[in-house]
Amino acid sequence: MKFLMSLLFSLLPCAFDATNMNRLQAGTVTLWLYKSVDVLATIIASAYFDPYVNDLRENDIIMIVSTSGGTQLVDVLVVTSADNVTPVTVTNGT
Repeated sequence: MKFLMSLLFSLLPCAFDATNMNRLQAGTVTLWLYKSVDVLATIIASAYFDPYVNDLRENDIIMIVSTSGGTQLVDVLVVTSADNVTPVTVTNGT
């Protein structure tokens, strides 16, 4: 687990922008990695991923590295909105 976390942190930059979204696997369901300084409640908020509306698809999986009280957390989100529709909505899949 420690190795996986190190790998995740090395792949993801810290600032919130489009460069923080990393596609790991493309197919019928795409796996994404995203690192944010925002808390999970903000990330889950509607429209957070609207800049990626043309890339995210319904049922895509986004692994989120976020911060809460100085502790880094990993959560798995599932895209629940239809393809190419805003707002892009997600639900916590963990």
